[in-house]
Amino acid sequence: MKAMKVCVLLAALFLVASHAQIDSHDSDKVRVLSLENAWNEAEKHRDGKALQSLLASSFAYTDADGSFQNKEQFLASITSSTYHPDQITNDGMRADAYDHVVIVTGMYREEGTEKGKHYVRRGRFTDTWVQQNGAWLCAASQETLVAH
Repeated sequence: MKAMKVCVLLAALFLVASHAQIDSHDSDKVRVLSLENAWNEAEKHRDGKALQSLLASSFAYTDADGSFQNKEQFLASITSSTYHPDQITNDGMRADAYDHVVIVTGMYREEGTEKGKHYVRRGRFTDTWVQQNGAWLCAASQETLVAH
């Protein structure tokens, strides 16, 4: 009988811990999705300081053309005087949470002027967010253009 009580107690503790983990993952996903939107706003306003606070020091970016940029190069491209995004929106975002990692996938649409020429881009993206010292930072981002 005592062994049965211990088993029931352990099962109950496991269920509570599992539920707490699910709740934690849900709040992580909500937090990271809000950071995705903050990223768009910062990029739209070419706010390098705000973007810098969202990116891990080892940030790796793979652009739609296959080129690679580290954090400093990415920030320089966003704050360039020739880059003027008017609109950046995400839709269909999905977040999958793991221990200290959230992977976000979705679609984006961007419109603006770059090097004096109007552009409209639509694509898919995958962002990998990691939790470091209690903060969520994007460690890697990749985008692929799709037909309009």
